[in-house]
Amino acid sequence: MDSSRSAQRAIIQFLRAEREYASQINRRMKEVYGEQCLARCTIFLWCQRYEARRVSIKDLPRPGQAHVVTNSATISAVDELIRQNRRVTTRRIAVELSISKGAVHCIIHKKLDYDKVCAQWVPKHLSENQKTARMGVCPTQEFLH
Repeated sequence: MDSSRSAQRAIIQFLRAEREYASQINRRMKEVYGEQCLARCTIFLWCQRYEARRVSIKDLPRPGQAHVVTNSATISAVDELIRQNRRVTTRRIAVELSISKGAVHCIIHKKLDYDKVCAQWVPKHLSENQKTARMGVCPTQEFLH
C-alpha cells in the first residue's frame, strides 16, 4: 500500500470530488493507512483546498534559498580554493563564492572530508604514499619504546 503524501492527497481529491465530508475522508483514511495516515488537520486542510478548486496534489514552491548550493561545481570550487591556500577560512570561501558559511562548512567536512589541523586544511584520510611512509616509521618507533 503506497502511503506517500501525494498518494493520500490524490485520494482526498477523489473523495472530495464525490462529495464526501472531510470527517468521513479522515475516518476512511485512518482505517486504510493507520499510523501512516496524514494528520486530521492536514486532511481537512487539503479538503478545503480542493473545495477552492485546487487541482494539483503537489506542494506549491516555498520562499527561501534553494538547495542548489552543494552541487558539483561549488564543491570543486571550494576544493580548488583550499588547494590554492590551505590556510583559507570558511568565511573567506563563503565571501568568494557567495554562499553561506554553513554551506561551506558542510562541503568541507561532509563532502570533501577535510579537517583543520594547525590552521591548515588537510584530508581526513591518508593517501597511499602517506600510509607507506607511516609504515616505514613504525618499526623504528617500536625499538624506541
